Parts: sequence; C-alpha cells; structure tokens
Amino acid sequence: MTVANTPEAIPSYTPGAQRLLDAASELFYREGIHAVGVDTIAAAAGVTKKTLYDRFGSKEALAVAYLRGRDARWREHLERELAGVPAGSADRILAVFEISGRWAVDTGDKGCSAINARAEMDDPAHPVAAEATRQKKWMRDVFEQLCRDAAIADADRVANTMMLLYEGALVTTGMHTFDQPFSAARAAAAAILSA
Repeated sequence: MTVANTPEAIPSYTPGAQRLLDAASELFYREGIHAVGVDTIAAAAGVTKKTLYDRFGSKEALAVAYLRGRDARWREHLERELAGVPAGSADRILAVFEISGRWAVDTGDKGCSAINARAEMDDPAHPVAAEATRQKKWMRDVFEQLCRDAAIADADRVANTMMLLYEGALVTTGMHTFDQPFSAARAAAAAILSA
C-alpha cells in the first residue's frame, strides 16, 4: 500500500539521544507532554539536561520526535498487517479497524498519542499540534486510497466516514468508555460499505 505523504525517515540517534527519546516517549505517553519537565526526562534517561538540548534542541523538538517515532512504528505495523489481506478488496478497509484494535491493546491504554498530544496544544500551528494533524491527515489518506483501490463509489466521502469511525474508536479506547470500540467501528464500517 503506497499512500502519499509518507513519513520522513526516522533519524538514527546516538545511544544517549536514543535513551532520551525512549524515556521521553514513555513519560510523554503516560503523563502528558506539558506535565513532564526536561529535568525528569534527563534523569530518567541517565543523561544531563545539556545532552537533551544538544541532541534535540528543545523539549518541543523531542516531543515531535516522540510522535514521529510512534507514527513510524504504527505505519510499519499497518503495512505489514495489511500485506496479508487481498489487495483491492473492501476487506482491507475493514482490516484497518481490526489491526488498530489489536495495536491499541498492545501499545498502551492511554489512547492515541497524537490525539493526546494535540489536546495539550492550544495553538494549531505549534509543531506538536502540526505533527499530530499531519499524522491524522495521512491516516485519512490511507482510507481514501483503500477505498479507491476497492473501487468504492464516492471514495472521498466514504474515506471521511471511515476516518470518523476510526477516530471515534481511538478516543473511546483511550477513554475506556466501553469495551472493544474497534469491533463496533468495524461493524458500522462493514454496514456502510455493503450499503
């Protein structure tokens, strides 16, 4: 599956920078970006605050690197899992919901890192907010490409609907509103696609 707006290559980091990113990723996801200070991140990584600034320049840039890292892992996982579903079929659209449901269980119970990060930012032009929005637009483009590949009529509109179901399931997962929201979203998507 090739979709426009592919992720930027993830840079390779020095061991100290990787420890910083790993520590920040865990802390940002668990506690939130605003709640975690650079002193806490540096201490968790076993490096100095100076190392954080030398490697990333700012906490903001470190937060963007965190989001990009999670996004890259998600995209690789999605690509790998979709490879086993016949190309050009509506089953690939429905598989996104199944894959996402498993991913949500396996990668944390706080919901979507991009949604959580965006919720912390008042300014939509903030680099963290912009990164979260970029990731969501990419996912919406994935749905559109899958709809086009499956020859779904009005692929643009259907992709928007699939994205709404997908995002609703992500938020519901993070909020623990009810069990198995991706199963409910998949059932709704199947009904829409078969109509």
